[in-house]
Amino acid sequence: MSACVPTRATDSNANRTKRVHPPHSPPPPPRRRFRIAGADVSASIAVFLIALPLSLGIALATGAPLQAGLVAAAAGGLVAGLLGGCPLQVSGPAAGLTVVTADLIHRYGWRTTCAVTVLAGLAQLALGCVRVARTALAVSPAIVHGMLAGIGVTIAVAQLHIVLGGTPQSSVLANLRALPAQLADLHPADVAMSMLTLALLLLWPRVPGRLGHLMRKIPAALVAVAGATLTASLAGLSLAKVDLPSWSSHALAGLPEGPVLGIAAAVLTTTLVCSVQSLLGAVAVDKLIAGQPGLSARVGRSDLNRELLGQGAANIVSGALGGLPVAGVAVRSSANVQAGAVSRNSTMLHGVLVVIAALLMVPVLELIPLASLAALVMAVGIQMVSLHHIRTVTRHREVLVYAVTTLGVVFLGVLEGVLLGVTVAVAVALNRLAHTRITHDEKEGVHHVHVRGQLTFLAVPRLSRILHLVPQGTHVVVELDGSFMDHAAYESLQDWQNAHTARGGSAELTGRRTGVRVTEPGRTGDEATPADTPTGTTTEAPALTTAPARTTADAPTGEPTTSTACRCHPWTPWRNHQCDHPQSAPPGGHPGEPTDRPAPGTATPGDTGTGTDTHPGTGKDTGPGGHQLARGISAFQRNTAPLVRGELARLAREGQRPSQLFLTCADSRLVTSMITSSGPGDLFVVRNVGNLVPPPGEESGDDSVAAAIEYAVDVLRVRSITVCGHSGCGAMQALLNSEPGGAQTPLKRWLRHGLPSLERMADDGRPWARLAGRAPADAVEQLCLTNVVQQLEHLRGHESVARALREGALELHGMYFHVGEAQAYLLTGEDGGDVFDGVGVADMSA
Repeated sequence: MSACVPTRATDSNANRTKRVHPPHSPPPPPRRRFRIAGADVSASIAVFLIALPLSLGIALATGAPLQAGLVAAAAGGLVAGLLGGCPLQVSGPAAGLTVVTADLIHRYGWRTTCAVTVLAGLAQLALGCVRVARTALAVSPAIVHGMLAGIGVTIAVAQLHIVLGGTPQSSVLANLRALPAQLADLHPADVAMSMLTLALLLLWPRVPGRLGHLMRKIPAALVAVAGATLTASLAGLSLAKVDLPSWSSHALAGLPEGPVLGIAAAVLTTTLVCSVQSLLGAVAVDKLIAGQPGLSARVGRSDLNRELLGQGAANIVSGALGGLPVAGVAVRSSANVQAGAVSRNSTMLHGVLVVIAALLMVPVLELIPLASLAALVMAVGIQMVSLHHIRTVTRHREVLVYAVTTLGVVFLGVLEGVLLGVTVAVAVALNRLAHTRITHDEKEGVHHVHVRGQLTFLAVPRLSRILHLVPQGTHVVVELDGSFMDHAAYESLQDWQNAHTARGGSAELTGRRTGVRVTEPGRTGDEATPADTPTGTTTEAPALTTAPARTTADAPTGEPTTSTACRCHPWTPWRNHQCDHPQSAPPGGHPGEPTDRPAPGTATPGDTGTGTDTHPGTGKDTGPGGHQLARGISAFQRNTAPLVRGELARLAREGQRPSQLFLTCADSRLVTSMITSSGPGDLFVVRNVGNLVPPPGEESGDDSVAAAIEYAVDVLRVRSITVCGHSGCGAMQALLNSEPGGAQTPLKRWLRHGLPSLERMADDGRPWARLAGRAPADAVEQLCLTNVVQQLEHLRGHESVARALREGALELHGMYFHVGEAQAYLLTGEDGGDVFDGVGVADMSA
C-alpha cells in the first residue's frame, strides 16, 4: 500500500515506512477472484424483464421467426456486452431496425436476411478498425431524429392492424388503404387484449404514493404483457398466441440470394442504421452516467470505435445463428443505468437469462397473445416520434430537414429517406452560408450597420453598397452577427474602415453583444492589415475581445487610431488576470500585454485618469478591489446575464432543488461549479476552513455546518453529500505544525475538529487513505486524504444523515482535488481500504 511518512516521525510512524514502496517499483496488485456485484445482478434481472417481451414483439413486427428476437437479445447481451466500448449499453433487436428487417424478409426471405446481418456485422468491424466512429456523429441530429420518427410511424401503422385482429401489409400506404376495411372487421378479443396492454403501459408508471414507488420497480412492459396473458388464459379467449417452433427446426443464415446491387444496398442500410443508433445510444448512456459521479468514476466514457467493433461481432453471431440485426437499445440501456448497474457484467448476465428463458420457458411464452405484443411495439413506435425532438429542431430552424427525412423514411424507405434528409441538410447549410442580411439605420447620430449571417464573398457587393451609403465623418458601428468571415469580406471591411477613418470618421467593428471588439486573430489595433492574410484564403471569424473599443473620437493625441485594450479569453479571470489599456503597461512591459495586476496608480479601463478607481457611471472612489468587483459585475451583466436569465427566472419561480450538498474548503482556488461542471441550482455548497464537519454535540455554539446539513437533507432532500478536500490545504498544514498550548484563537478553536483526522493518520490499526497509482506526495497530502475519510464518518453521526442513509435516500462521497494537476479523485473504498481513484483523463477518453 503506497503511502507517505508524516514529517513528525514517531515510533508508530517509523513502522509505517516499511509499507512505502519506491515509485519505480509499486507492489504487485493482489489477485482478484471473479465476482459479480449484487447491483449488476439486480440490474440484469430488470433489463431481462424488459427485453423478453420487446424481443418477441419486434420479431413479430418484422415477420421473422419469433426465436430470432431471443437469439438477437442473447447475442447482444453476451457478445456486444463483452466486447463493446460502452459497458452499460444493452444491445439487442431494436425498434429502429424493424422497418429495414421487415423489408428484407419481404424481398429476399429469412435466410438471406440473416446473411445480410452477418455482412453488416463485417462492415461494422471494418469501420471500427479504421476508427471512423466519431465521424458517424457528424450526421445532423435532425436527420437521426427524423429517421427514428419515420420508423416509428411505420411501426405504429403496421402494428395497428394486428391490434385490431388483422394482418399488416407490406408498406405504409398499403396499410393506410386497408385500414377502413380492417376497422369494419374488428376482432373483439384481440382489441380487448390490446387495450388492456396499452392501459397497463400507460397507468403502471403513474401509480402514486409509496406503493407506486415499489410497483415501478417492476417494468411496465412486463406487467402489461403478463396482465394480458393472464387475463386471456383465465377468460379462455380464442385469439392468436405466440408460436415458438422447436429449436431443431430453427433456420440459420444461408448464402445471400438476389441481385448484387440490392444485397449491397441492404447491407449498407443495415450497417448505417445499426451503427448510428448504437453510437448515439452510447453517447446517451454517457450522459446518464455523468449524472452519477460515483458511477462515472468507475465506468468512464465510452470507446466508440470499440463499441462499433462489439456491435459488429454481435451482428455476425446473431445473423449466423438465425437472429435479428442487433443495435444498442435506449430503453434497455437507460433501465440498466437506473437499476444501478456498475459494470458490463449486468449486460452479459441479462443475455444469459435470455438464453435460459428461450430454453426453459417456452410453454409460458406460448401463452402470450400476439395482440398484446403488437400493442407493446406500437406504443414503442409512437414514442419514437418525440415532441421534445420536434421542439429542438424547430428552435434550431431544422424542421424542414426533420420533416423531409421522416416523410422519406415513411414513404420511400430508410436509406432513401436518410439520403434525402442529408441532401436537404446540405442545401439548408449552403443557403445559410450564402444568405446574409445587411441593414443600415441611424440612432442619435450614430450609424449602425447590422450584418446577420455568414459574411462571405457572395455578400461583399451588398456590404460595400451599404457601407458607401454611410456619410463621411460620422461614427459607425458595424455589428457582425455571424460566426464566419472569409478573406474577401475581411479585406472589404478593412479597406472601407481605413478609408472612412482617413476622412475624419470613426468606426467600430463589434460582435453580437455591445462592447465586443473585432480584430484579426493574432494582431491588435492598427497592426491588423489585409496584407497579413494570404490572398485567396479563407479565415475564421475575427477574434472577439471584451474590452471597450476606442476610436479616433476618444483616442489621446499620438496614440493609434484603433486599438484593443484587452485580449482576454474566457478563462483568464480564473488566473486573477487583469487587462490594461496600452498606456498602463507595467515597467518593462509593452502596451496591450496582459499583466497579473495593474501597476499602482496607472489608468485602467473605466479609470478617471487620476490614479483612483471609480465605479463606472458613478464617479465614486471604489479602490482597486472595488474596481475589480465592479468590472466583474459589468462583464457578467453584459456577457453572461443574457444567457442565464431564462434559467434563473425558472429557478426563481420554482425554488431551489439541488441534487447534492457539496461540502468543501474555503480555499479560493476551488471553483466548485467548474470542477463538477454544474450550474445554477445544481449544488448546495457549504465552505469552511479545512472542509470540516464537527461531530454532533461538539459544535460549541457554532451550528452553521450542522444546520446546513439538516436543511439540505430534510428540507431540500438532496440525494448525495460530497466532502471535498484538496492539495496544499492550509488548514491541514496548520494541524501538522500546531503545538499544544498557546492562545486559543478562533482559528485554533475551529481546527480542533480536524484533530480526529490527525489521530486517524497516526493510528497503526487503520489502513492509510491513499491515491490509486501513486503514493501521497507528503504528509500534508496524506492528512488531506485522511481528513476527507474522517469527515465522512462525522457526517454519518448526524441524525438526519443517518436516517436518510438507512432509508436509502442518500449517498455519501469523498473527493480529493489536486489543484496543480487539475485532477479530481473519488473515494472508492477498494480492497478494504480508502482509495481515491482518478477521474477524467484516461477513463474519459473515447
